[in-house]
Amino acid sequence: MKKAILFGASGFIGSCLLADLLENKDYELVSVVVRKTLGFSHPKLRELIGDYSSLHLLEGKIDADEVFITLGTTRAKTPDKAQYYQVDHDYPVGAAKMAREAGVKSVLVVTAVGANANSGIFYTRTKGEIERDIIALNFEYTCIFRPSMIMGERKENRRFEKTLIKVWVFINPLLTGKSLSKYRGITGQHVATAMMNAAKNQKEKVKIFHWQKMMEM
Repeated sequence: MKKAILFGASGFIGSCLLADLLENKDYELVSVVVRKTLGFSHPKLRELIGDYSSLHLLEGKIDADEVFITLGTTRAKTPDKAQYYQVDHDYPVGAAKMAREAGVKSVLVVTAVGANANSGIFYTRTKGEIERDIIALNFEYTCIFRPSMIMGERKENRRFEKTLIKVWVFINPLLTGKSLSKYRGITGQHVATAMMNAAKNQKEKVKIFHWQKMMEM
């Protein structure tokens, strides 16, 4: 029986992943770090209230074999670049660092297709720096998930994303072959399921999952 800790449980992918982890018989405890209570209980669920500014207060409370990180924001919600970087980079990396220091063996984190620490594009550079800095923490196993467009119905009203999703429905069939398939849209549930299944079969020190590998999971 394993123990997991999840950062980002209230988000789109994170909420799907939390439901999967709670129903998975491999896990005896699922801790979540959230800014406010999720509003439901489960025998295996343990809530830790915290965010980026109070992350240090959670030291000593991490009890897990695996850390799942599905944190992130959007430029629409966080237009200031410094704040965006703090939420999208500093928080995930800080969470991973704290988990590593607590003895967690595996990290599974969501970034984005095209992540590259040397990119000239702020978004893909930020995602690449997340990967670089988490890999540097030297977990026994690091699994990185790079989705493109996240499909599915969100609780939040994101008009621009809804428009993009409609466009992606038509684009998806055209994105074939090794070089283009990684840009295919994927549902939040498929990413969550791929993360949970990847945790069952960890053999490589660092493994990156694009659309094809996530769908195979």
